[in-house]
Amino acid sequence: MTLTKVSDHFLVPKHEIVPEDKIDEILKEFGITKDKLPQILKSETIVSEIGAKKGDVIKIIRNSPTAGKCIYFRIVN
Repeated sequence: MTLTKVSDHFLVPKHEIVPEDKIDEILKEFGITKDKLPQILKSETIVSEIGAKKGDVIKIIRNSPTAGKCIYFRIVN
C-alpha cells in the first residue's frame, strides 16, 4: 500500500487549521495568549500538507482508548 499523504496513515491524528474567528474563543477558554500555546514547526510535513503558515493555530484530534477523543492545539512556528 502506497500512501500519497502523511495524513492518510492510520497513526497520524487529524490536523486542521483553526479559523481566525475561533482563536480568541479558544484562548479565552484556556486563559492563555497565543504565545503560550505549544509549538509545531512549519517544517513538519503535516503542517505543509494542510496548508498552514507561521502563526496559524492547529487543532489536533487524537483518539484515546481511555478518554475517547483528545483535542490539542499548537501554533505554527
